[in-house]
Amino acid sequence: MNTVRIDMDLARYSDWAFTSSVVVLVAALLLLAVELAYHRSRMAATRELAGATVGADSATPGIVADIPRRPVDQRVGTAGLALTYLGSGLLLACVVLRGLATSRVPWGNMYEFINLTCFCGLVAAALVLRRPQYRALWVFVLVPVLILLAVSGRWLYTNAAPVMPALQSYWLPIHVSVVSLGSGVFLVAGVASILFLLKMSRFGAPSGDSTADGAIARIVARLPDAQTLDRIAYRTTIFAFPVFGFGVIFGAIWAEEAWGRYWGWDPKETVSFIAWVAYAAYLHARSTAGWRDRKAAWVNVAGFAAMVFNLFFINLVIAGLHSYAGVM
Repeated sequence: MNTVRIDMDLARYSDWAFTSSVVVLVAALLLLAVELAYHRSRMAATRELAGATVGADSATPGIVADIPRRPVDQRVGTAGLALTYLGSGLLLACVVLRGLATSRVPWGNMYEFINLTCFCGLVAAALVLRRPQYRALWVFVLVPVLILLAVSGRWLYTNAAPVMPALQSYWLPIHVSVVSLGSGVFLVAGVASILFLLKMSRFGAPSGDSTADGAIARIVARLPDAQTLDRIAYRTTIFAFPVFGFGVIFGAIWAEEAWGRYWGWDPKETVSFIAWVAYAAYLHARSTAGWRDRKAAWVNVAGFAAMVFNLFFINLVIAGLHSYAGVM
């Protein structure tokens, strides 16, 4: 009989931290979207002003020119970034408080796993997108993160409780944490590859091209150049690929201890392996002539799609040995 005591006060604080995190991240998304929407028009106005003042001699003895204030959209974007960091901290508080409330590692079901994965993705994005010129990409990282958190909180939420006996192993904190880290970084890589493909499509054509019209084209025009997006996708995948691979290996070792075999072609194992192979194919294609650009990016997107399929469809629809790790 499991006699682990659950601290309901800490569990309630964890739930409050989760809700607060979602609210703050939604506010951050709105502010960053405002900056993204007005950035291009401000840049155009700045260029016109600079052209109009070229050659003008405004140097007057004894008069110091006023220091220009930062544009409103920049200040809004800075506030949005600050809220992003605050929301990430609240999500970390949610994870930590859940662990303290249950006296175990806080990734024993899908609700907790998704929260940890989203936090890892936010940390990865904070490291990769730390330059001001990359701030526009935060909008596209926060969208999938908020979708995952919404699904997690609305449909996958579970009350704080001990994990099932099958998960009570020292391999749980090792295997799941490593997989969460790899999955979170893969989220950033997937977003970067999708944006790269948009940048390389007709929507990313120069503004003078008649094919580059509509709202999508205007948004794509405000993104960093295609080479930057490709570089972000490649570097994040290089990091996440071995991490996720070790997670699969640790899971196989745990399976041998729990079920007496390293590999049994369980649906979760199979799709995880397929995703890992897809990312291996991406890294190979990325360094192969003729595959470096769009083809390699499509392979990366396929790997990301396999990860999402594995997270939801395999865990919630297909019966397998990992079914107990779903909604409990």
